[in-house]
Amino acid sequence: MEKPHIELPIGVFDSGVGGISVLAKMLRALPNEKYIYFADSKYAPYGVRSLEEVRELSLNAVDFLCNQGIKALVVACNTATSVAINHIREKLSIPVIGMEPAVKPAVELGNEGKIVVMATPLTLNQHKFNLLLHRFGEQAEIIPLPCPGLVELIENGHTSGEEIEKYLRTLFADADVKSLSSVVLGCTHYIFVRDEVTRLVGPVVEVIDGNCGTVKHLERTLAREGLLLTGSEQQVPGDANIRFYTSGCESKVIPLCKRLLHTALFSTV
Repeated sequence: MEKPHIELPIGVFDSGVGGISVLAKMLRALPNEKYIYFADSKYAPYGVRSLEEVRELSLNAVDFLCNQGIKALVVACNTATSVAINHIREKLSIPVIGMEPAVKPAVELGNEGKIVVMATPLTLNQHKFNLLLHRFGEQAEIIPLPCPGLVELIENGHTSGEEIEKYLRTLFADADVKSLSSVVLGCTHYIFVRDEVTRLVGPVVEVIDGNCGTVKHLERTLAREGLLLTGSEQQVPGDANIRFYTSGCESKVIPLCKRLLHTALFSTV
């Protein structure tokens, strides 16, 4: 198949608004690129659905983005990556980049203490995550922490305040926070409650996500394939070069995407 044109946008999808946290990193690193973001919010969260449902929804999202015309695809969802990434790569001839809980970076910090991995129940149950546990389990004590209901809170715009604080206190009620070295945010949605997680576990505990690794992988892949768009004048990161789509309520989801993107772009993290 003919190589896609360098001027085409990069397609990004997630079960909802969580992938906006990845998109913000992409805009910072690759501000000259154009993007199409698809939030499958009608069916969020993927993490409570069956494997077959997630696979079908992911492939439908991919079809939608490919029909818009894209040169590369970023699956900005840990659950979709763990369930459907191989099927997507078999289907497409363009570069496909997925997500992975940042267990390796957490282990490589070498800090003394346990590593908690916050993720959806489906992500934690998948073979891909079990391989990570097997690979790094001898180097550190890794504790999977399923977070049912957290994606729904964030999809409804709750990223701080009493409801999130109450949820996190309950989630970590049985954890000995003093014994932790790091918390891995294994869902792109959770990055929007990073400050609340940090406030709960304290500043000594590292809170880590996999977004930087994903974006670096994308940049290397685009460069290798001759698809990296550069400009003589670097653009200021913003949403001017992004087209937003959703399967959910446009009047609710699109403004939330833009608000979260602005927050993430101007965050110090």
